[in-house]
Amino acid sequence: QVQLVESGGGLVQPGGSLRLSCTASGRIFSINDMGWYRQASGKERELVATIASDGIPNYADSVKGRFTISRDNAKSAVYLQMNSLKPEDTAVYYCYAALRRRILDVFNTYWGQGTQVTVSS
Repeated sequence: QVQLVESGGGLVQPGGSLRLSCTASGRIFSINDMGWYRQASGKERELVATIASDGIPNYADSVKGRFTISRDNAKSAVYLQMNSLKPEDTAVYYCYAALRRRILDVFNTYWGQGTQVTVSS
């Protein structure tokens, strides 16, 4: 069994910062991409940021220059530093990891349970 557990969400004022964390646990052989999606109320889930196993990041245009994604391969963890937060960043944030549990497995995508981020004064 593989689990992704997120933490770090909450309520913050516009212009503030939050740091999200996500750690994968269980039987894991290797992890490829990791990243974050978000889903605002009444909207579809959208990509926020991804990071490859070699550390190369990719960002949605809406968060470039404000959010920074990073990972710690030794801890099977991915992080999202969110600065200059705006009300439109309000959403449930989900982490994911594309991983394989055994050496001969194909890569499958696993998701966290989601953490609420609310940006409001």
